[in-house]
Amino acid sequence: MTTWLEDIWQSCANAFDELHQQLFERLVQPALFHLGQGVFLEDAFAATQWLMLGVIQLLFMALVFGSLQRWKPAEKLTHGSAVRVDVLYTLVHRLGLFRLGMFLTLGPFIDNLFGWATVHGWSGMHIDQLAAGWWPGITDTAVFSFVLYLLVFDFVDYWIHRGQHQLNRWWALHALHHSQQQMTYWSDNRNHLLDDILRDLILVFISRGIGVPPEQFVAVVVITQLTESLSHANTRLTVWPWLARLVVTPRYHRVHHGIGIGHESNGPGSLGGCNFAVLFPVWDMLFGTADFKSPIGPTGIRDQLQDMGARNYGHGYWQQQWLGLMRLVGK
Repeated sequence: MTTWLEDIWQSCANAFDELHQQLFERLVQPALFHLGQGVFLEDAFAATQWLMLGVIQLLFMALVFGSLQRWKPAEKLTHGSAVRVDVLYTLVHRLGLFRLGMFLTLGPFIDNLFGWATVHGWSGMHIDQLAAGWWPGITDTAVFSFVLYLLVFDFVDYWIHRGQHQLNRWWALHALHHSQQQMTYWSDNRNHLLDDILRDLILVFISRGIGVPPEQFVAVVVITQLTESLSHANTRLTVWPWLARLVVTPRYHRVHHGIGIGHESNGPGSLGGCNFAVLFPVWDMLFGTADFKSPIGPTGIRDQLQDMGARNYGHGYWQQQWLGLMRLVGK
């Protein structure tokens, strides 16, 4: 017996799948054959799906998150060019260009590696099945599996985020994300490409290792991306105190980006920080890294300030990527 949530989920999934199929068959597939690139049909089918999901996300972000920023901004935006670069990062990621690049370059390596593991007797696990005895009667539902996968990925993301802040070489890349001093809902994807590749590789290995179905993986990614965009929004959105301890809010994450708070828990120039959780603050609360008290302040990195050296993290996309590589090698 299905629940009304499952019915809604299935109806939306069916409508999306139908639109996806029609778009691919009527536009993408003929174009590939016309160009003599039929060998990429499978990758193009997946890319079309990510493109559609990206367009839906962008529309939702502009309508909902944009309205929140205009209604109750956390700070006045004074450098529009900085925000425009973040828009470019978002378009590259949300429209599937970055993911398509991953499919074409690292996808075959991952497939071969897991194929080799299967031949040698290891085919991963299915944690939703392992957890079946915990909640008798509901463990075979799509909603339960989705929530379970969401928790697992968020737990992994928490530790990835701590690694980004506590390992010098990783911070050299991740610092690009924190260098935004005009943070908006566009800022989530402002990352160094190597930083994103490393994070995505970890999550893909986790996904394949615990048996996440492709459609569930897509759903987890989309929900996570939208929530992260909201958490970066330039808004003083006020929520109930109990809700602020259940999900990461813009205020909670803005503290994480605060100069001298979010990444310098052991004093100026040190690594560390607080509020690393991506979706659920429970991980920060469990491991002692939650900060619900610090006020909202300027975002950025201390060494960007004039009296601390005014370090340049770059103004354009490629300059930011290049300077990240220079930091990585210690220059």
